[in-house]
Amino acid sequence: MSRPPTPEIVPPAKSPPAAAPDGAAPAAKRAPPRSARRRSREFALQGLYRWLVAGGDGAAAEGDVRELEDFAKCDRAHFDALLHGGIEQAAALDAVLVRHIDRKTSLLSPVEHAVLMIGVYELMNCLEIPYRVAINEAVELAKGFGGTDGHKYVNGVLDKCAADLRPNEARPARR
Repeated sequence: MSRPPTPEIVPPAKSPPAAAPDGAAPAAKRAPPRSARRRSREFALQGLYRWLVAGGDGAAAEGDVRELEDFAKCDRAHFDALLHGGIEQAAALDAVLVRHIDRKTSLLSPVEHAVLMIGVYELMNCLEIPYRVAINEAVELAKGFGGTDGHKYVNGVLDKCAADLRPNEARPARR
């Protein structure tokens, strides 16, 4: 039996830098290299996206992701934890999310849903990662893979989740 085609998410193409005011070509800006941990989050996002959209088990999603270019450069242990932990704990992660979102998780964009799952998973299970890093990394994933303002939504939701999940570390802002 053949597997259904795998949905693949690809970061949107970045527009070229604008020309300098005097008409000269802009200096090339090189993005800093992505860390192995960030790559693991990007690959886990793609696996969770595939799982959310196509269903099935985590093994199929993992197999597809492992075939992607540069997979060998990611932190495989963190990738495995995020992908398999996210799938195994999906109900618990969604239970945290529903307290802070304005709709059912099934109505979220699959990209934002997967990003939020990764963020909540790290807040719940990766206590060595500071909560601000977990939120920032999720926001960066949403900027790179999600909709236009999806990162703002992700930031707001995860900020509230962090206050619940790590009350001693993430104190709510005073109003």
